[in-house]
Amino acid sequence: MDNRIRKIVIVGGGTAGWMAAAAFSKLLGKDFVETVLIESDQIATVGVGEATIPPIRHFNERLGLDEVDFVRQTQATFKLGIEFQDWGTIGHRFFHAFGDFGADIEAIGAHHYWRKLQEQGERFALEDLSMPTQAAYRNKFVPPNPDPRSVMHDYAYAFQFDAALYARYLRGYAQARGVTRIEGRIVDVQLRGTDGFIEAVVLEGGARVEGDLFIDCSGFRGLLIEGALETGYEDWSHWLPCDRAIAAGCGSGGDGLTPYTRTTARPAGWRWRIPLQHRTGNGYVHCSQFVSEDEAVADLLSSLDGPLIGQLQTIRFTPGRRLKAWSRNCVAMGLASGFIEPLESTSINLIQTAIGRLLDFFPNKDFDPVLIDEFNRLSQQEMEHVRDFIILHYKLTERTDSGLWDYCRAMAIPDELAHRLAVFQRTGRLVTHDDDGFAPPSWLAIFHGLKVVPDRYDPLVDRMSVEEIRAVLDARRAAILRAAEAMPGQQAFIDKFCRAELPAA
Repeated sequence: MDNRIRKIVIVGGGTAGWMAAAAFSKLLGKDFVETVLIESDQIATVGVGEATIPPIRHFNERLGLDEVDFVRQTQATFKLGIEFQDWGTIGHRFFHAFGDFGADIEAIGAHHYWRKLQEQGERFALEDLSMPTQAAYRNKFVPPNPDPRSVMHDYAYAFQFDAALYARYLRGYAQARGVTRIEGRIVDVQLRGTDGFIEAVVLEGGARVEGDLFIDCSGFRGLLIEGALETGYEDWSHWLPCDRAIAAGCGSGGDGLTPYTRTTARPAGWRWRIPLQHRTGNGYVHCSQFVSEDEAVADLLSSLDGPLIGQLQTIRFTPGRRLKAWSRNCVAMGLASGFIEPLESTSINLIQTAIGRLLDFFPNKDFDPVLIDEFNRLSQQEMEHVRDFIILHYKLTERTDSGLWDYCRAMAIPDELAHRLAVFQRTGRLVTHDDDGFAPPSWLAIFHGLKVVPDRYDPLVDRMSVEEIRAVLDARRAAILRAAEAMPGQQAFIDKFCRAELPAA
């Protein structure tokens, strides 16, 4: 008996739907499985994913996308990390760079050697050892050098792009490879009487679309995973109290094309600034308990680089996750699977990893429960690790100027996060997991940026004398400074290699 999945039905377009469709069209192929995507132009998508983290490059490469064409088509800029202003204390800033603080020295992280020099009275910043931080703060960009001996090797990059243009770009890619798009609004989901699996969705007008495997990319409402299958939701708002976002585009200005996303903490949440080639994306993520919507709008509008473009978009959300990302013959992706606020630009990456995980666990029509359980276990682990990383930004604040920050400073945190924090505070060591959404240098950037000073450094650092350590780190700092100063500005790099045609007014 042929037990193979023959037809995949994706419900919802947007970034999640078209990323899934593009991946299936390339990596499964139309001869192996038919892929259909249903979306309605009447239903707006939530464009929270304009900033990304470096794994997006692997996704694009796996599809075989030309990076220059992709950058032009999505009006993208390059991103070396995220700047945080006013998070720990008002007036303080730090940078989460997509790279480490230089190679390990005799298998020990460079921050341990820096810590020893601090005890000896040295006062240079740890960020002086970060190539992407020094480039970003000078508005410089070039891709990293593939030579591991180069100081230009120790970083990665991502993109800041127009999420709607990315979805459109992938739509053209997927349709050219055999994906069928159906325009329509779903009015009913039909379940099989024997086992409760999804049998078909019904559109306005009565058209019925059957499938073997359904992908729910319907956004927060979770039309299939929750509306039909009633999977359940785990609410994380006691750790992540922000529940609203107001998004706005504006004309470019101010710092111009910074090769980083900026987040600025506010009394009731935080604002984002994401520079694209044709506009700047802005938003204010906040807790409705501590600020009214009118006040939030006023706060956001007061910070724009240029004139407002288009309409303000208000997004209401409950942070958390579906209790099962995969239920029966339905897999939820994107906002349908859960939501963690966009502080570290993880939304698109979570779509990407869900697609990869489904391909790793691709089922037959028997939908083996063991396979589904393992998929759900890994999905839960990943979401919780990302959640904990975001919680850390709030928990470590020293701000006392508002109710939100008082709440966050005092709140209990998940046990696993408390363990990571305690280990770093005591020893300077970083707890790692194979499936962490962020590598150890990212955790170090947040710990250090929010002024967590370890009680001691790794004792093996004492194998080197203070003079030897100083010589190594001084040479590294000098090499980074020379390289950063020699880089072209991001604007110059884009103008030379990948400048987009700006859209008509």
